[in-house]
Amino acid sequence: MRIIRAKDYEEMSRRAADIIAAQVLLKPDCVLGLATGSSPVGTYQELVRRNAAGDLDFSRVKSVNLDEYVGLDPSHDQSYAYFMRHNLFDHINIDPKNTNVPSGIAPDPEAECSRYDALIAAYGGIDLQLLGLGPNGHIGFNEPADVFPTGTHQVTLTDSTIQANKRFFARVEDVPRYARTMGIRDIMQARRVLMVVSGEGKAETVRAAFTGPVTPRVPASILQLHPDFTLVADEAALRYI
Repeated sequence: MRIIRAKDYEEMSRRAADIIAAQVLLKPDCVLGLATGSSPVGTYQELVRRNAAGDLDFSRVKSVNLDEYVGLDPSHDQSYAYFMRHNLFDHINIDPKNTNVPSGIAPDPEAECSRYDALIAAYGGIDLQLLGLGPNGHIGFNEPADVFPTGTHQVTLTDSTIQANKRFFARVEDVPRYARTMGIRDIMQARRVLMVVSGEGKAETVRAAFTGPVTPRVPASILQLHPDFTLVADEAALRYI
């Protein structure tokens, strides 16, 4: 495990963008696993800037997103498909046909999850997976549990996750209760994993995940076992490390 300590959110975003940009430059047809949430927004803004400047070419890149809310159409402004278009895809030269987000409206959850796993396998796996860190230690929507989930699956969101995401909705009642997410196996099979974390509010979770035991009660803790894992976090998030 490699830890990169950044001064603040802006430096964290630049350092993470450096790592993603290097991956794209070294392998222009790479497969990027992408995340949503507030943590990676600055990283995406930096990648957009570099693409606009002509320093980074996404024309051959393929992407697979971690997760999607169940019940939200891709056009819904709180869907993760919309988030990715708004924050990244619409502003870089990636082929929309090469961007993938699990469907939250496919009627058969098991069929959709199997389809998504097959898609990742057909791509040859993920070259670099970008992650954020949930307040309860979740990665993707792999919530604390008794065992580590394996492939893409549908999950019931915990109350802490619903409370953390309610700021994006008009009412807490509007927050979806289910999501479809890559499993721990999908994440751990990525050749490289990059996590971005910022803010003092995540400091205790960072400590539990990366200095405590590997346990499914803190899903991110399994990243201690990944052979090429990099944590980029600001000083506030690393205050206990």
